Order: sequence, then structure tokens, then C-alpha cells
Amino acid sequence: MKRFETTLFVLMFALMGTLSASAEMLIKGANPYFTVEQMPDMTKWLPAPPSFDSEQFSYDKAQYAWGKSRREDKARAAMAISHASIDPVVICSHFSEAFGVDITPENTPQIYRLIIDGMETANNITIKPKKQYQRTRPFTYYNESTLVPDKEDVLRNNGSYPSGHTVIGTTAALLLSEVNPAAANELVKIGYECGQSRVITGYHWQSDVDASRFATSVALAKMHTSKRFIKQLARAKKEFARKSR
Repeated sequence: MKRFETTLFVLMFALMGTLSASAEMLIKGANPYFTVEQMPDMTKWLPAPPSFDSEQFSYDKAQYAWGKSRREDKARAAMAISHASIDPVVICSHFSEAFGVDITPENTPQIYRLIIDGMETANNITIKPKKQYQRTRPFTYYNESTLVPDKEDVLRNNGSYPSGHTVIGTTAALLLSEVNPAAANELVKIGYECGQSRVITGYHWQSDVDASRFATSVALAKMHTSKRFIKQLARAKKEFARKSR
């Protein structure tokens, strides 16, 4: 009986660990190639964000004002709001037209798998610096509303540096550019705008976004050391070749 209870305890503990790990996942259904601990540590090679009393911070303040002015453009404001979603289907939809194929779990399962696993992996590089720096977000600093008010309570105490949304959007753009190099200019532009949307909505400083773009390149380089990633990239390229005929 004691042996059974011990086995049951171990199984329950393992299940709790699985549920806990699942709860920390940002992208639904993703299976990252590397854990947070396995990813390069941004705090070791990327400078801390500008302090609020530094000259560098004046640029962030200027860009915050720029972002607010862009909200007057209704089309750009709507784009910024749509970029706030971390639903992988929504994220992929931003790139489908430029990519030349509708990117969905049903239509392009191999490409979709590459993107969601890649985005989750890249986001893992942001976890340590967010916890270490705990930078105050712009809308909290200024005590002003954002373009996406329903996320304010959730993100108010979540570190601003670096920008996870920027990493995710940039990762999608770069991975899709590897699958379809001919569309790279258009895809990368969309990825760039995903980052600027975080400034426009009021959730990130420009320096958060800029740091995230560099971090994404480091994360992508790490992904290329994964055999599973290399195999999935090959599957995605073959799928695109079939779908784009």
C-alpha cells in the first residue's frame, strides 16, 4: 500500500509540474526547441534599459509622443491593436498575404508548427531580463490609457524590457523569410511594424523594442543549432513548395 501511495504521489507531482510548465507557455500549442535556461542570457550581453533620469531616456519619451500621434491614423491604430494579440492564428494571419499562402494549422501544418515553436522559443530569451529589470511600462509611467485597455491590469506589473510581442513578431517574419526568401522584404516590414505597434499602443518604450530585435537574431541563431528545428524548417520549405505551385 505504501508503495502505491508513493507512486501516486510521484505521478501527481509530475502532473503538477506539467500543468505548471503548460501555464507558463505564451503561444498556445507550442513546443519550444529550447527552455529558458538553455537560451542565451540577455542579461549577460545586453545593456540595462535607460534609466528614467538619463539622456538616453529622452529618446524613449519622444518616441512615446510619436506613438500617441500615430493613434490619430485610424488604420494604423487598428493595425496596432490587432498586433496586440498573441493568438498564433491571428499572428500568422498578419503575414499570410505577403507570404503568398494562408498560414493556418489546417492549410499549412508544417509551416504553422515551425512558427509557433519558433515564437515560443524566441520568447524564452525575454524571461530573465524582464524579471531582472522590471522596467515600468510607458502607460504606467505616465498614468495614461493604452489602445488595448483590457490588457493593462495583466501587464501593468510585467517588465517592459524587452518586448515579448516584438520578439514574437520579428521571429515570425524571419522564419517565414527563410521559408520564402522571395517575400522577405514584405515579411520583414510587417515584423518591424509589429514592434512599432507596441510603442503606438503605449505598452513599450522604443528602447524595449530595439533591444528585442537584436535579441531575436540571437534567439534565431540558437534555434539553428537544434536538429529538431532544422528538420522542421525543411518540412516547412517542402510544404511551401507544394502549396505555392
